[in-house]
Amino acid sequence: MTSLKDIARECQVSVATVSKALNGHSDISEERKQLIHKKAEEMGYRPNLFARTLKTNRSYNIGVLFTDAAHNGLTHDYFAAVLDSFKVAVEQKDYDLTFLNCSKTGKKRMTYLQRARYRGFDGVIVACVDFSDPEVLELIQSDIPVVTIDYVFNGRLAVMSDNVKGMEELFTYVYNQGHRKIAYVCGTESAVTQSRLSGFYRTAEKLGVEIPQEYVLESDYRDPVSAAVATEKLLDLKNPPTCILYPDDFAAFGGMSAIRARGLSIPEDISVAGYDGIRLATHSVPRLTTLHQDTCLLGHKAAEKLINLIEHPKTAVCDISIVEGEVFEGQTVRTINNDTSR
Repeated sequence: MTSLKDIARECQVSVATVSKALNGHSDISEERKQLIHKKAEEMGYRPNLFARTLKTNRSYNIGVLFTDAAHNGLTHDYFAAVLDSFKVAVEQKDYDLTFLNCSKTGKKRMTYLQRARYRGFDGVIVACVDFSDPEVLELIQSDIPVVTIDYVFNGRLAVMSDNVKGMEELFTYVYNQGHRKIAYVCGTESAVTQSRLSGFYRTAEKLGVEIPQEYVLESDYRDPVSAAVATEKLLDLKNPPTCILYPDDFAAFGGMSAIRARGLSIPEDISVAGYDGIRLATHSVPRLTTLHQDTCLLGHKAAEKLINLIEHPKTAVCDISIVEGEVFEGQTVRTINNDTSR
């Protein structure tokens, strides 16, 4: 295994100079730094993790707290894509990821915070959990650096999708296609749901669109079955909508199945639109109209903010980063004449 001494001998400098160059010290010239870095790479040098941990008092390990009520795990396309982007970004900074759980050590069950301390995590990313869970709150309120995805706590880092604006843009797109009878199968109670509902009603009011109470129904996120049930209720109305918005793309697929089961065509008989913009949506037939969320930027921002807090705790600002999405037009919202949509 290549050592600092080996590199120093090849570069004809001291071990101290090699160490300073590899750690980016300012008292080493850029030319010498580049020479030493190049030689270290050629010789296959890898820093000793244990020595680095002792020197920096960091484990270079970040915990991932990620679980949802439906136990979707990494099959949850939206959060899996965010975490994949997060993983790529932290690995570029030489950090590792470990999933955080409450498994037993010996006979005693550990809380999330106890587990995080036991593992020596430098920080934790928290996504898709029950944020009212006392154990989650205990972790977030601790002194461990934390970044949350799509949820805000006072004085903590958060990276958020702009759910209000996203719904406004999706509603406006449907409106511009001539639709005035617009229904919304919203997700179950959460901060994300509240933001999107706000955007939905705000845009309807701004555009002068009346939303009957029976046009807004609830469905579990990523649940095609409950979305199909809600869709059937909308189709049974005496005055059914011409377009139905769904809480996510999987729910939209469930709604589309219910529509087809009635012998109706999409978008000729009824239009639909999803939310998230998962990869599968771009390959469906017809291609699903949806609000595409920038999961790559969400994950990258979360990594950038968390590592900055870990490495520069005195100067890092615990703020909220907002990431916007954009409408993917797809083929499931038809253009209709305003007169026939009223």
